Amino acid sequence: MFSSVGTFRLEERPEGAERLAAAGSAGDGAAQTGWSLSVPGSSSDLRPVNMSVSGMKKQLHKASQLLNERLMGAEGTRMDEDFLKMEKGVAVIHALLVELLSKTTEFLQPNPADRAKLSMLNTMSRIRGQGRSVGYPQTEGMLGDCMSHYGQELGAASEFGGALSVVGETLQQVAQARDTLDVNVKHSFIDPLQDLHNTELKDIRYQLKKLNGRRLDFDYKRRRRGKVPAEELRQAWDKFITSKELAERSMFILLQNDVDQLTRLKALVAALLDFHRNAQRILLGLHGNLQARLTAASNKPERRFRPRKIRIRSEHNSSTGFYHQPSITAAASSGEPVTVLPSRPGSPISCYADSKLVQDQPCCRAMYSFHPNREGELDFNEGDIIVLTNHVDANWYEGTLGSQSGLFPVSYVDVLVPLPLP
Repeated sequence: MFSSVGTFRLEERPEGAERLAAAGSAGDGAAQTGWSLSVPGSSSDLRPVNMSVSGMKKQLHKASQLLNERLMGAEGTRMDEDFLKMEKGVAVIHALLVELLSKTTEFLQPNPADRAKLSMLNTMSRIRGQGRSVGYPQTEGMLGDCMSHYGQELGAASEFGGALSVVGETLQQVAQARDTLDVNVKHSFIDPLQDLHNTELKDIRYQLKKLNGRRLDFDYKRRRRGKVPAEELRQAWDKFITSKELAERSMFILLQNDVDQLTRLKALVAALLDFHRNAQRILLGLHGNLQARLTAASNKPERRFRPRKIRIRSEHNSSTGFYHQPSITAAASSGEPVTVLPSRPGSPISCYADSKLVQDQPCCRAMYSFHPNREGELDFNEGDIIVLTNHVDANWYEGTLGSQSGLFPVSYVDVLVPLPLP
């Protein structure tokens, strides 16, 4: 039950207006009817004041009855069990709508700071007369922006960079699907529940509040039976019964309207299902794209780094310089002695192969010299680049060096460009 103590409403009484017309004094009429007379300039105007004297007395009587019930243990008129059950059901629905609307908004837009910023921006747009509103920043969209940015930074030459760009664009599509989900849920679920809360449920709560006020008025007059005219007591009872029937009918309609509530709940699930179907379709396409990229990258010949030879000039003029494969002829003509340090095969210090050592065909680099004693084997020295022609077995390669060809041990070479897979 809702108490009306402390809530005052203006009650216009037609009979008071008639007394005002009959009275010769504006001040007396105002005291009787609850209207004040003001004369701004040369014209007369009637304005309602907060409450008539009789209305104030009625509120005091209700407050007196409520205090007697709360403090003195006075027993008021009790509602029947069916009415109390319906009243409890309405209270549950009210609490449900308040929390459900809040939780649904948090589900769609989980970041409270972004929600507050979005609300402020949309309010400013309405004030400025701008029709387009700002959308909520979806997490998939923010992640997609990050991936797209760094995919472009890495460039198209990078397989990883290209994949990042594709994933970023796909996540943007998922973010658009989530925007569609937000719109669908708002139109089919949030707005109808908000309308139910603001109209039908609000009207029922007002009726219950009014009913409680009339019950207090009736109980006060019944408690003062003998001092209150019987006609007033009867009128109070009639008003109480009328309010009870009206509130009871409204609550019954609300509680029996399960079809509309189920329809709204079904619309929520349908919107979620559409979103997840669209997201699955988008992500399945992305998964296939990435699988194709992975297969293509795996089938590419493996490019390995090889160490360069480092030439160090002697400190003959108190200066030390490092050169990457300078010309021996140029060094000799300058008169400066050079020390050649061949880098160790398999060293982690490496760089991309350059000059004539870059091959567009399968090849390997000799880590050791191999001088065979049998016919059909290839003779080579350490550092030679051998073109691979066949992988005979786990222990032997076949290749060519210059005009010679033959077999040689796998363990003697470091493969730079592998043979294609069979």
